[in-house]
Amino acid sequence: MTPTAPQASPCPEDQRLPLGRTFAYGLQHILTMYGGIIAPPLIIGTAAGLGTAEIGMLISAALFVSGLATLLQTLGLPFFGSRLPLVQGVSFAGVATMVTIVNGGGGLPAVFGAVMVSAALGLLITPFFAQIIRFFPPVVTGTVITVIGLSLMPVAVRWAMGGRANAPDWGSTGNIGLAAFTLAVVLLLNKVGSRAVARMSVLLAMAIGTLAAVLAGKAHFSALPAGALLALPQPFAFGWPVFELPAILSMLLIVLVLLTETTAGLMAVGEIVGSPVDSRRIANGLRADMLASALSPVFNSFPQSSFAQNIGLVALTGIKSRFVVSAGGLLLVLLGVIPALGVIVAAIPLPVLGGAGVVLFGSVAASGIRTLSKVDYKDNMNLVVVATAIAFGMIPIVMPTFYDRFPGWVNTLLHSGISASCLAALLLNLLFNPVRSADVPVARPSSLPRG
Repeated sequence: MTPTAPQASPCPEDQRLPLGRTFAYGLQHILTMYGGIIAPPLIIGTAAGLGTAEIGMLISAALFVSGLATLLQTLGLPFFGSRLPLVQGVSFAGVATMVTIVNGGGGLPAVFGAVMVSAALGLLITPFFAQIIRFFPPVVTGTVITVIGLSLMPVAVRWAMGGRANAPDWGSTGNIGLAAFTLAVVLLLNKVGSRAVARMSVLLAMAIGTLAAVLAGKAHFSALPAGALLALPQPFAFGWPVFELPAILSMLLIVLVLLTETTAGLMAVGEIVGSPVDSRRIANGLRADMLASALSPVFNSFPQSSFAQNIGLVALTGIKSRFVVSAGGLLLVLLGVIPALGVIVAAIPLPVLGGAGVVLFGSVAASGIRTLSKVDYKDNMNLVVVATAIAFGMIPIVMPTFYDRFPGWVNTLLHSGISASCLAALLLNLLFNPVRSADVPVARPSSLPRG
């Protein structure tokens, strides 16, 4: 008997898979981004002088809100949600700014107030921001997607080395060996496994890598928390938001960066899935992003943005269904309200994530290169556009302190390689190439029907 085929759908992202596989693939997404999603609340909570229990509340809130934001982005409501397989999570782009607000005396209430107001203003400007999609031909989108992948590689390397530079085993042969072992398992499963095994290669490799870490004494699952099974987030647990104008203005600049990064994420996943991404879809995705960000402080969390590392998982596995990511969003919600589940997932060693991250993040860069291969470089300036924009995107990656002596708003805007490459590619393309259409979709392969 042949296995049940996925339900046919005119749009790749609307494909439905059997329930078990849907949640298994969704779990892969959560394991891929878990380390990234808990880092911002950990850093901000530490800066605010919170205790372990209170930082745990911030982490649970981040998981809970990110899960709801992912559900909104993938399932959608009228005017909200791109309905693409895009994972949402707490953005790292605003961490430095929020730490500054905390240290300025306003504490977490000032951070939450600034996030609410700036995201609400971002929600108002999304229709105008989405109109820039016509300025994103393949020479721009391919460059940005490539830099997204390249910008994530330092994350994979840090994970492979142990995750924390002050740890005694940072960069040890044990950590790097565990990462290399996990990477080897991913490659082996893709080479010799069936198509179904290849699609589950990241999840299986993480499980095998974690088992190896347990046997080597590098992972422990004995720290399950005592107490209530469920811990629902308490609204405004750290006090009512405080609205300070300087904090709001500084966070508004972060919101512009988030809008840019989420636009890049939408274009990247649209290219990989092979589904049209036009200004309307961009606007719906950005509205979901900003609505989730504006409401996140109610549940003690921070601004939301697309998670680029998960785009690599879509590219690697070929699983394009948004319902898989929706299942991952539901799992995030459960991790946020069931402390024991969060502890189990958090016990996965970072070197295991690093080994899987090498191929995941490389897949994003490879997708961008594939897009750039379609660009015409004859008798035009496209090669210069690509070369310069990639170089600009790499500057903050290879030299994070490059913009430290620039004005604060410049540092904020260009400190992200994704934002820097996006702005450089956009401006150079406008300078050298005329815009020929009022609304050019980013990803609309001729071999696929429109969704």
